[in-house]
Amino acid sequence: MILKIKTSADLPYSEVTPERLYRSRREFIQATAAGVVGAAASLRAGGTGQDALPAAKKSPLSVDPAKDPLTSLEQITAYNNFYEFGTGKGDPARYAHRLTTKPWTVKVDGLVNKPGDYSIENLVDFRALEERVYRHRCVERWSMVIPWIGVPLSAVLKKLEPQPKAQFVEFTTLVRPSEMPGLGTAGLQFPYVEGLRMDEAMHPLALMVVGLYGKVVANQNGAPLRLHVPWKYGFKSGKSIVRIRLTDRMPATTWAMQTPNEYGFYANVNPDVHHPRWRQDREQRLPSPFRDMPTVIFNGYGDQVASLYAGMDLRKFY
Repeated sequence: MILKIKTSADLPYSEVTPERLYRSRREFIQATAAGVVGAAASLRAGGTGQDALPAAKKSPLSVDPAKDPLTSLEQITAYNNFYEFGTGKGDPARYAHRLTTKPWTVKVDGLVNKPGDYSIENLVDFRALEERVYRHRCVERWSMVIPWIGVPLSAVLKKLEPQPKAQFVEFTTLVRPSEMPGLGTAGLQFPYVEGLRMDEAMHPLALMVVGLYGKVVANQNGAPLRLHVPWKYGFKSGKSIVRIRLTDRMPATTWAMQTPNEYGFYANVNPDVHHPRWRQDREQRLPSPFRDMPTVIFNGYGDQVASLYAGMDLRKFY
């Protein structure tokens, strides 16, 4: 019997990793390495934003970790979109240690009965923190499963007493050129602005985030205050929020102004509405190098949120 030793040259084309997946994997490895360096720099600078939080109760709104295994803290903090620190996935971990998060003030204005300048502690009830394991889906087709810690956005808004005419909530994020090296090179108009319809903002799933994995949320993940809206693409969840404005008009949001044919106001995860430059029906659950997971409408939260969009054409209102 003659045995043939199979070499790489004998591999059929179907077994070779496609270049786009290879590049995605290489980018993730590079960003992870950068994250380790960035974390070390943060420790030296004393600006990690990693102080322990009060105990948070486990939320029944969480996904089942047996079906959606948690993404590690190292991966979550190493691979990010935060253009104020640079457009590379490793840039936030590399540079965000420069960000000063104490003291921090959030300006509240518009159609509310209690406008003013609020500290984080005056906005968020730290005695009522919840840990919610949520899926996070990026428009670039990668996803994570993250144990965020925070309070319902509705609890924050109720404290501010919205007026009856308020139909939308606008969120503005920090601009601080001395600490954010990406502001001049990202090609976006800053400050970064996002918004939600009032019924979206008041939905129980919408979370005002202050923590991650039992600690204060890291700078590169949006310290000290960010959103997470789990049925929408990640760019809807603004980081490092400094202003909350209630209004009767749909806010002009950053990406919808920048490229309106690519990014709409609603940004609901929808496998049937593709980005003009790529499909959205499959995703890469990091740290996997493969885009082999089917994307689910509303990121799998359809039972909870589909009624918000009853009668709407989701291809038009993307």
